[in-house]
Order: sequence, then structure tokens, then C-alpha cells
Amino acid sequence: MKKLIFPVLCAVTIFTACKEEAPKRDIAVNYPETAKKPVVDNYFDTEVTDNYRWLEDDRSPETEAWVKAENEVTFDYLDKIPYRKQLKDRLSELWNYEKVTAPYAEGDYIYYRKNSGLQNHYVTYRKKDGGKEEVFLDPNTFSEDGTTSLSGLSFSKDGKTAAYSISEGGSDWRKIIVIDVETKKIKEDTLVDVKFSGISWRGNEGFYYSSYDKPKGSELSAKTDQHKLYYHKLGTSQKNDPVVFGGTDAEKHRYVGGYLTEDDRYLIISASTSTSGNKLFIKDLTKKKSPLIAVVDNFDSDTYVIDNRGSKLYLVTNLNAPNQKIVTVDAKNPTPKNWKDFIAETKHVMSPSTGGGYFFIEYMVDAVSKVMQYDFDGKLIREVKLPGVGNAGGFGGKTDAKFDYYTFTNYNTPTSTYKYNIATGESKLYWKPEIDFNADDYESKQVFYTSKDGTKVPMIITHKKGIELNGKNPTILYGYGGFNISLYPSFRITRAVWMEQGGIYAVPNLRGGGEYGKKWHKAGTQMQKQNVFDDFIAAAEYLTENKYTSSDYLAISGGSNGGLLVGATMTQRPDLMKVALPAVGVLDMLRYHTFTAGAGWAYDYGTAQQSKEMFEYLKGYSPVHNVKEGTAYPATLVTTGDHDDRVVPAHSFKFAAELQDKHEGKNPVLIRIETNAGHGAGTPVAKTIEQYSDIYGFTLFNMGFDVLPNPPKAKIKS
Repeated sequence: MKKLIFPVLCAVTIFTACKEEAPKRDIAVNYPETAKKPVVDNYFDTEVTDNYRWLEDDRSPETEAWVKAENEVTFDYLDKIPYRKQLKDRLSELWNYEKVTAPYAEGDYIYYRKNSGLQNHYVTYRKKDGGKEEVFLDPNTFSEDGTTSLSGLSFSKDGKTAAYSISEGGSDWRKIIVIDVETKKIKEDTLVDVKFSGISWRGNEGFYYSSYDKPKGSELSAKTDQHKLYYHKLGTSQKNDPVVFGGTDAEKHRYVGGYLTEDDRYLIISASTSTSGNKLFIKDLTKKKSPLIAVVDNFDSDTYVIDNRGSKLYLVTNLNAPNQKIVTVDAKNPTPKNWKDFIAETKHVMSPSTGGGYFFIEYMVDAVSKVMQYDFDGKLIREVKLPGVGNAGGFGGKTDAKFDYYTFTNYNTPTSTYKYNIATGESKLYWKPEIDFNADDYESKQVFYTSKDGTKVPMIITHKKGIELNGKNPTILYGYGGFNISLYPSFRITRAVWMEQGGIYAVPNLRGGGEYGKKWHKAGTQMQKQNVFDDFIAAAEYLTENKYTSSDYLAISGGSNGGLLVGATMTQRPDLMKVALPAVGVLDMLRYHTFTAGAGWAYDYGTAQQSKEMFEYLKGYSPVHNVKEGTAYPATLVTTGDHDDRVVPAHSFKFAAELQDKHEGKNPVLIRIETNAGHGAGTPVAKTIEQYSDIYGFTLFNMGFDVLPNPPKAKIKS
């Protein structure tokens, strides 16, 4: 059992500076003894020992006991951070403001979601035009502890029936409940074992949904790789729901989804083996026994139907257009050879939507939004005038809509909603939060720095105005870099609290993301994955070289694929940062594809079975396999959820065990395991506040702050 000694200074006084005569108190941290039960795997005649394979069994009493023991050690440590409660109080205080989403019409009602402040989940409200507001669905009543959340809501064509999905304990597995809209009473048996699915109504009679067969082993970790599309007719048993697509193909499709065009004429089916590239099919529902027609019969592009006018389809694709374009084609002969360019590709990545009879094309210009409005003849109507420089989202609605709603935010501007007149182009503020945060006191700056191979990478740095660049500012460097996902400027309460403490928040747009299209994405995949880590390391070096911070005041942070980013960076360059915060990370790169739907990530990562070269490359950066004996690692707080069935917690368990076994030095290496929590979606507000008070407390404490840099005058009383 390892023991860690660290000094706690001035634990009793948190508003005044430490007195010189204040005694140091040495507090021992005893890591739990994690048994080694070696399992040896052979990859291309190379043996790899896995000492902690037993932690992959999420149902075993031994794993349960280990989780309990690790949490006891971690929370004993966190309990001793003197300003942890101050951070929790300030997070609660700043979070406690009313939040309202944009309205939308379904049947006789206008629906919207609202949170009074500290409610664990948004409540769905409704009212008739000019009528009285009433609660429609309140997820806060779904479970006593707030761990059951609303994950989807969809209405029949006439708006008289609704189907909504729920997640329990943060799991990706869902249940679908069908209710009568007027009475809000449940109409039939609940659908169960639904995963990675939308709810797409066909008229008023039923809907399409997707799922896997329930795995024979643990539903939270066993492999699921044959996705199927089902059709559920109201009033019938789920066991009789026919499979519309999948399940009988020789080739496995790990992700299958189905949706209808707004006029209910075409069923669109997308089928993928990985998170990039899809086959696309259409079926004309106006004709009985109409065949399923292939639009794209390979995985060489990402293509989907965005709208139609009669048999004329409008497709968004990156086929021969890395930054995407829109094409048109007749549904009778929809293959690529018949496509005609409608809105051409540009040097900026497009993200299109439709509403009110128009296209709204959001272009990403160095991670900042620019929105253009086109008609259905492809004519540019206008550029939408946005409230400032930042991220706009939410454009899109029904064909007959007169108004559209969009949100606008950046790192220091709380998200506001605007009502957009589709005909005139006029935007009016619809809702603005009343929040105890003065955005004028903060600034964001975009810089471009040079990565290891000479690539220019953008980064947005946000902080209080007037900070001194003296290398002593506590800084969080946050990154992701994968799966064609883009990081846009956006406001978060958690970031606001960090910056209130004089903290800097820096976000680079790493390769592997989608900020510059498919080429940027591919430059951070498989045998080029090291580019992502090099980009992140170069961002840290830029911040230190320019005196924003230094290695003693730098924390690196990221979740999921970003957790891999943190794990790889801290094992490659443990000298670069003081604190590492890998969250729900993909950390065992030799076995990630053996859990749940992990095999679908192979487009980005490759697999250890793919080739000897790929195996050696993965092993060369896999965080679990690169923890070195006798190395001093930064203070590390690994975070995960025991119900995470997307990136199973075994990744984090094994990484923490390796760190605790091999790490040398005074820095703590701990794991915080949230119970009844998953990958992050649907996490109750109360849990989120607790998590961030722990994360920020741990970070500042290990940067050497005995009191908060800027103690808040909290109004919340104990």
C-alpha cells in the first residue's frame, strides 16, 4: 500500500493570507492496494501483460470494493481542501438563474424548456397561443436522486401523441414512453433496451427507432456492434416490432438511423460501420412495397438528406468536398453520378439547416460562426447579422415557419436567444439570462501558434481584462481533437467561476477535429494521431513561452477522446503541467474496441489487430501502457462514472491503478468515480456542481493556493 505525504497550509483561515508561523500539517494518503492478476496477450509475436484486466468486470464484488476504496481515499483528500465549499457555493450561486429555451409549435401548443435555476433538469412547459403556461414533462420527478433524465421528445404529425426517451443512471440505454398529449397519460407499454436512437414519427400511427440486441454479458460493457432500425406501430407489442434495416446483412452496421422527410414521403436510412462515413438509402412511402434504393452504397463519404421538394432531394455531402457542399438529385436516380451542385464547397466548413422555406448555412471561419441565408433556388438572400463574434446555433425549423430562433454565445458571453424574422432578416433579442457575471470584465483573444511539424493551429484564450503576464496565472488548457468534432466558443458557468479566480481558460482547435473540414480531421487519425498530442503540447508551450502561465500553474483537461488527449500528453510530457484532469477517457488503446460500441471508433484510432505497425503505434501512446515506473507525474484527478457505457470506466480504473503503482513524487494521483452516472449527458446539476467544486479545488490546491486567489462573497448560507 503506497503512502503519499503532502502539506496543507492554513486550513482554518481561508479569507486571509497565511501567517508565516502557521504550522504545516503532513497528511498521509494511502492508496488502496490494487491486486495484480496478470493476463498476457500476444500481438504479432509481442507479449503485452495486463495486470488489471479484472477491473474490466463491472459486475464483480472485487471491482465494486475497489471503487469504494478508491472513492474513500479520494474524497478524504478532497474534504481537506479548505476552499472546496466556497467553490461549491459560488458555483451554486452563479448557476442559480432562470434558463429558457426557444419555443416550437406542435399541434395546438407551443412548447419550450425552462430551468428555474438549480433544478437538476430542465422542465418542458407548454401553452396555447395566449393561454396559460403548464408543465408538460418534469424530469426532476422521474427519480428521487435526479439520476433519471429526459433524453428525447418527439411528436406525432398531428401533435396529439408524444414519445419521449429516458436515461437511467446516465446509461446510453434508453426507454421510450408514449403518452397522450392532452391528458399526459401513458398510452401503452414502455419500449425498453433502446440505444443510440432518435424517435422519428411516420404520420400519427407509429415511429422508427434504433437499437442493438441486448448483450449476453454486462449491459454496461459488453460489445454491441449490430445496430438495427425498427418500426413501432402504436398499440402493438414491442416484441412484434419489425426490423426495417440491419440484422441480416453480411456486413455489420454499428450505427443505423432512420428519419422521414418533413412531408412524410421518404424514409431516409443511414448505416455506418464507424463514426465516419455512411451508406445512405431512401424508400418512397407513398408507394406500397417500394424498394429501398441506395443513394450511396459505400462508406467513402458522410452524406445525408437535408430536405426535399417532391422527388427532388437536397443532400449534404463531403464526397469530393472535404468542407461539405449541398447537391440536388431526383429520388428516382439518386446515385452520385446524377448529383448536381446546389451550394458549392468553400474554404470554410459548412453546417446547413432549413426553416421557413430557406437554407441557413453556418460557416466556421477559424472556429467562429458566419451564417448565410439561401432560397431553394440556391440564391443568396443575405448574411445573417449576428450579435457579435462567437458561436451561433439553432437555426432551422418547419417549412411554414415565419420566425426562426437561434442562440449566440462565446467564452465570456452567456448564451442568449434571438428571434429571427425569416422574411426581413431582422433579429430581436428573445431571451437573455440575468446572471451575476459581468462579461465586460473579461476578454477573449484568438492566437495562432506553430505545432511540431509547422502546422498553424488556432487557440482562443479567455481571462479577466488586465491580467499580468507573469507566468503565475492558474490556467486550464482544454482540448478534444477527434471524430471531426469542432470546439466552438461557448459560455459555461464552470468556466466563469474559474475565470473569476483569475484563471485563464485556453482552447486550441486541434487536428482531428472538424474546424477545417475532413482534411483537418484525417490529419489527427490513426497513424497521424500523434499530431493531436503534438498540437496540444505546442499549445501548452505557447502559453508558457508567452508568460500566460508556467508549468507550475498549468492544468490540462479533456473528456472522452479528450481524456485520451490528457492521458497521452501527461505520460509523454509529465514535466509540462502541474495538474492533469482526464475525464471519462479512452485510455487503453489496445482493448477499447472490445467494449460496447467502441469498435466504431476504429476510423479515428485503428485497432491493435489491424496490423503490426498499427499495434506498435497504438501501444506507443496508449496511456495505460505508457505509465513508467519511477516517473513523477503531475497531480492527477481521473474522473469517470460507474454507469458509463460509452467509454467504460475500466479505462479509467486501469489507468489510475497504473499511476498509483508506478508514480513517484509528492503529487497525488487519484480517481473520482461518480455513482449512478454515465458519460456526461443528463448529469444532474447538483452532481455537476459537486464535480467541478472538487476538480477546481484539486487543481488550485495542487498549484499551491492555500486560499482562493479571489475569494467570492458567497450569499448562500450553510
